[in-house]
Amino acid sequence: MTQTGADTAREQAVETALAKLDLDTKARLLGGQDMWSLPALPEIGLKSLVMSDGPIGVRGVRWTADDPSVALPSPTALAAAWDPGLARRAGRLLAQEARRKGVHVLLAPTVNLHRTPLGGRHFEAYSEDPFLTGEIGTGYVQGVQDGGVGTTVKHFVANDAETDRFTVDNRIAARPLRELYLAPFEAIVRNAHPWGIMTAYNQVNGVTMTEHRYLVNEVLRGEWGFDGFNVSDWMAARSTTGDIEGGLDVAMPGPVTVYGEALAAAVRAGEVEESAVDTAVRNVLRLAARVGALEGAPPVVTEPPAPIDGDALAREIARRGFVLVRNENAALPLGNGTVALSGAAARDARVLGGGSAQVFPDHVVSPLAGLTAALPEGTLTYVTGADPSDELAPAEQGFTLRARCRDAEGRLLGEGSLPNGQVQWIGDDLPAGVTHEALASIEVVGTFTPRETGTHSFGTRGLGAYTLTVAGETVFDGVQAMGPETDPFEALFGAPVERAKVTLTAGETVEVSLLHTLDKEFAVPLPAVVFSFVHLGPRRDPDELIAEAVEAARAADTAVVVVATTERVESEGFDRKDLALPGRQDDLVRAVAAANPNTVVVVNAGSPVELPWREDVAAILLSWFPGQEGGAALADVLTGAEEPGGRLPTTWPGTLADVPVTDVTPVEGELAYSEGLFIGYRAWDRLQTAPAYAFGHGLGYTTWSYDSLVARPDAVTVRVTNTGDRPGREVVQIYLAPRADDVDRPERRLAGFAGVEAGPGETVETEITLPRRAFEIWDEAKNDWTLVPGTYEVRAAHSLTDTRLTATLEV
Repeated sequence: MTQTGADTAREQAVETALAKLDLDTKARLLGGQDMWSLPALPEIGLKSLVMSDGPIGVRGVRWTADDPSVALPSPTALAAAWDPGLARRAGRLLAQEARRKGVHVLLAPTVNLHRTPLGGRHFEAYSEDPFLTGEIGTGYVQGVQDGGVGTTVKHFVANDAETDRFTVDNRIAARPLRELYLAPFEAIVRNAHPWGIMTAYNQVNGVTMTEHRYLVNEVLRGEWGFDGFNVSDWMAARSTTGDIEGGLDVAMPGPVTVYGEALAAAVRAGEVEESAVDTAVRNVLRLAARVGALEGAPPVVTEPPAPIDGDALAREIARRGFVLVRNENAALPLGNGTVALSGAAARDARVLGGGSAQVFPDHVVSPLAGLTAALPEGTLTYVTGADPSDELAPAEQGFTLRARCRDAEGRLLGEGSLPNGQVQWIGDDLPAGVTHEALASIEVVGTFTPRETGTHSFGTRGLGAYTLTVAGETVFDGVQAMGPETDPFEALFGAPVERAKVTLTAGETVEVSLLHTLDKEFAVPLPAVVFSFVHLGPRRDPDELIAEAVEAARAADTAVVVVATTERVESEGFDRKDLALPGRQDDLVRAVAAANPNTVVVVNAGSPVELPWREDVAAILLSWFPGQEGGAALADVLTGAEEPGGRLPTTWPGTLADVPVTDVTPVEGELAYSEGLFIGYRAWDRLQTAPAYAFGHGLGYTTWSYDSLVARPDAVTVRVTNTGDRPGREVVQIYLAPRADDVDRPERRLAGFAGVEAGPGETVETEITLPRRAFEIWDEAKNDWTLVPGTYEVRAAHSLTDTRLTATLEV
């Protein structure tokens, strides 16, 4: 990276500031002062650096709907667009959101790989392919930093599953570690120069990542030239000397960390060199200089990019990421006629994944709302059909809630609004005037207007004493105690418990309250108040619901069924047990398809699910977690106003039994990546097994001919023609396949891609760079990259399994 005059000025400001700090102040700067920020040091002109979770929005420092956030589609959806430029625009919007909220650093993007579809955070990562992941991640980081906001590329490295993520030792040979898991981080560091990296909870080959001096100091900083700051994942830092010597700059969250006083004491005891502390402080000050938080240092960005319409971009990303995997007899786009819509997720859309990726948009457009607005009046009907969950969930639809906080004497300390029945106050994320020390009880109060007449279930989730009142009557008064083998996190985020059933009438508003008295004996890992007021509407006979959907489908020209996963299926904190859709949704699709051959299924899931009826329906559209504008984007695509632009960023299996890599459970603390290089399509190729839908697959509303391919060792040129009757976008994919090889490596690999657009009958040409790395392997004997000479087949393809043109190269 070329040094500029501004870079030199920033470095001078950093050194000047560093020279003014004593040991105790330096050590204090490296530990969080609270959940989301580092301390300000007015004596050197340093502002408090503020961090916030992403990756689909910027939550800010409070987990509250009082400060709403734009909610973009999930990372799998962004990657499905196969467009680094679109990812860069997404990043610029998020930088705009971060500046609005006073955030300097976005804790994103996640560039771990889809090693197995059972990974619980699969939706939060881009792809099974390291090259595609690196390209999308590069665009995202460039976009955020275009706006003067830092990124932390995470989770470095091999945090590819959630089971025992705090302690698991992932055993990975050097070659797959380099060629797969480190590869996207390397590409982003070299091409986007991120200002931050977040190190993971897990170990790699026996060393905890926050202490991994080889991977951090020698590889990340040494080989790749990373000059940003390295922050721990929250609560990942466990050793004062191990972490500082392992290259960890910042231990989060605070105020209690392994740095601060403990670090200063370690230096004074001769256990740590003060120069190691200075190196870490220098990296933090450099970050501050870059984001404009250090006086005397020119920020990297003085004029932010032009304002971006968040709603419009969220809608565009959603439709560009939708993947049409099946479209028999041109079922889509919809023609004139009536549409029967079914599926609980059509009305109550799931637009984002669970865990730290959650934000609170100020509105959500459901599929029902989007289609209602787009279709002629009287042409759309809706019935539930099937609900993916029969478990109580945080009270939301029809509820208006607030939280009242009191001390032990019952005095009101403060109040805060709630977006739903989930109270999740971590660290200092408390209503104004409330402290953890004084807080003794929280009362969730408000009203509930039911949508349906019948028996409503109410309950709680979390530890402590509860008094639940509905319509003026106390329906539960008791305690949820912690058992001897209860895991603290499971107690906080585990299964809800039903406490009462109450018969209510649709449209008639009732008052509700849940008084929660804290269990002060229960020590959580960090200051937090987490519990939920949960609800479940009337349960009707599932067969009756399906029968209603069948009747509606039979009477309509087209049936559209929306199926979905739930937060209990896809979320941070646990891995998936299977790939089945929850509830009776498969039965619903089968029944509707039998009644109406023109059935379109929309799959609202962040990662692959089994589609056992896929050959029995007319069309299947994968919508991922589509963000706040998902329903509007869905209407755009179903009606043909826009083309579904996505291609699969990950292989979609037919059944879990077919999946080559499924192991996420450590044995005696270790998880062996015994598959080596063979994950994703590489593994499917090796097994010679056909998935349901191959990597790179996706249909549009037009057709393309591939006219010519010219290959050189450094680039290929491809000419294509839109042979359909409407404009469209094609993703030209380039795969390299060694012709003859005595090196054990995958049959083929993605080496480049480009999106092209053309009108009917138009021809376009694109040049796609072939990186040298596409012809290299990591030589474990030499501990270096080695070019493998020989003959390579270059495939220009519509997808992995749909090659259109080939050429050969001698390298």
